[in-house]
Amino acid sequence: MIQRIQTVYLILALVFSGILPFVFPLWKTSGEIPFYFMENSYYTILFGLSTSLSVISILAYKKRQNQFVLNRLNLLSNVILLGLFVYRSLMISGETTEVVSEKGIGMFLPIASILFLVLANKAIKKDEDLVKSVDRLR
Repeated sequence: MIQRIQTVYLILALVFSGILPFVFPLWKTSGEIPFYFMENSYYTILFGLSTSLSVISILAYKKRQNQFVLNRLNLLSNVILLGLFVYRSLMISGETTEVVSEKGIGMFLPIASILFLVLANKAIKKDEDLVKSVDRLR
């Protein structure tokens, strides 16, 4: 399980979607108050969905097709999360002087998670092609 490169990529995606959001704020408000994902239910649900899909995908290492589908769903949830962040940053860009926010590194966590999920899917596809080519030789 752990010796496969896609498992390493999935663990990294799990870290970026399940652990680092607790460490890095999404943005800072006018009073330098950090805004974490737990303060908004949509962000909490999407980060939780992404984390749980990563864990399930890691545990489904024997079923490569299911793992591939779970990663696609995880990609979709991360794209939605990234879309919410972009929407929020574009809507707040015309802020008044009282409520100025500063974007944090937490807004870029879905991008790293998407990158690792794409790499994991590529490795899963490579494994699946290898198994199919060996089956043809039998």
